[in-house]
Amino acid sequence: MTNTPAITGTGVFTPKQTITNAELVTAFNAYADKFNVEHADAIAAGVVEALDHSSEEFIFKASGIEKRYVIDKSGVLDPDVMHPLLRQRSDDEQSLMAEMGVDAANKALAQAGKTAADVDAVICAASNMERAYPAIAIEIQDLLGVKGFAFDMNVACSSATFGIQAAADMVRSGSIRSALVVNPEICSAHLEWRDRDCHFIFGDVATATLIERREDAIGPYFEIKSTRCATEFSNNIRNNNGFLRRSRPDGVKDRRDMQFMQNGRKVFKEVLPMVAKHIASHMADEGVASEDMKRLWLHQANKAMNDFIGKKALGRLPEAGEQPNILQDYANTSSAGSIIAFSQNSDDLGDGDYGLICSFGAGYSVGSVLLQRHL
Repeated sequence: MTNTPAITGTGVFTPKQTITNAELVTAFNAYADKFNVEHADAIAAGVVEALDHSSEEFIFKASGIEKRYVIDKSGVLDPDVMHPLLRQRSDDEQSLMAEMGVDAANKALAQAGKTAADVDAVICAASNMERAYPAIAIEIQDLLGVKGFAFDMNVACSSATFGIQAAADMVRSGSIRSALVVNPEICSAHLEWRDRDCHFIFGDVATATLIERREDAIGPYFEIKSTRCATEFSNNIRNNNGFLRRSRPDGVKDRRDMQFMQNGRKVFKEVLPMVAKHIASHMADEGVASEDMKRLWLHQANKAMNDFIGKKALGRLPEAGEQPNILQDYANTSSAGSIIAFSQNSDDLGDGDYGLICSFGAGYSVGSVLLQRHL
């Protein structure tokens, strides 16, 4: 017997601190001025390139972002630090990622009217893990009191949709009744805040999605009609940090490639057609016409990218509300962005309405989840 998987609840953990574009620009420009003074001789000799100022206009035009939530803003806004300052926790304390994930997971369970006893598996899917092992997912499982099993997975910004596919496949096969896919993203810790081209991109957040058998849903739910994932190798989005770092001669250095790096122009040129084609073919193969698609919940990386993808995938300009953006408030939150958009912009859909969650990013990777609303 094949079961039908459904999304019955979502949850979002949002940090208390925010950084506006104005605050970010003030901090970055102070850092740039300091850098230029300290390297004045090298800059004059043409050995080092002077840092240009950032601006609120530049940030908004490049991304559509107005602010971002972060775990710690004090270090980010300190020109002498320029990264978050997060307290070292003892091994006996819950990790920061698990703390965020549990908050989001409990909200997803509450929305679905379920408890930890109703969950068989936990998948922690995120762009970076706080540690290699023990798995963050197993820690979340323990803190929630979930029986069964748990594991971590990483497909960068596509982690949430890949996690949903894994959970849906297990529910469909009958190996589990339900799973929580949790996406704790502390993007502020792997962003290079000293790089003008990307210092505004990311924010912190955690999301959770409960996937169950359709017959176990208590209230309204979104039936998972189908899922689709694809990958294609590219170096245009990369982070070279890892456990082999100290084994290399220059491994202890604060190298630029140990944080988030991207070739934005190539990403824009190569990822957009890949994603648009992916969504269009997914819809076509499932017999869903563009006029039947009521909502696109896209990865929240860049407003211009989403506008392009929406137009190409639907064959028309998305109408107001059809393609909700939340990045103006949250910035890019990696895998969590499409889930925030879904969580905050799905209750108004009617019975039988179709929607599609899609995330994409480093790899390259793209994952889509076709949903149908049932009241």
